Amino acid sequence: MATTFYAFCLFSALQLWLALTVRGASEDSCYYYPLPDLPRSSNTRTIPWGEPTITYPNGTTCCSSLDQVRSELDAINSQLLQLLSTRSAYVREATRFKATEESVNDPSRNQEVIQGAIDAAPSVYLPQVVAKMVFEGIINSSVLFEECIFNAYDDDSC
Repeated sequence: MATTFYAFCLFSALQLWLALTVRGASEDSCYYYPLPDLPRSSNTRTIPWGEPTITYPNGTTCCSSLDQVRSELDAINSQLLQLLSTRSAYVREATRFKATEESVNDPSRNQEVIQGAIDAAPSVYLPQVVAKMVFEGIINSSVLFEECIFNAYDDDSC
């Protein structure tokens, strides 16, 4: 089974490489890591340029202005903050199951989480570079938070 999975992964990577090599880089190539090495555009575009890429359930598309885009991003940022708050609560809980400060930082687990996010990103149409950078930031800051919690806890019974 592992050989079949390896062959599938190799075949998928080959398909992507061929698509990029034969067609050149496209917008879709910006969703994979590493990002393609593209020349800087010197175009001055009439805005809005391109076609809307977000379609709402009622069939309308987003967005008619930069202000509308920013409003949606602000709402998503609020949701992300709430999710990160919940995640931090679980990080704090995880600390209770670690006997030493050295056990707080588990590089193999950290890499597993980051790589899992990178690998899963295309399935939700998230650019892999975004998944990589965000999860590296989440993991690195979580380790610092967890070390602080571990060191701040004062239990004379230990």
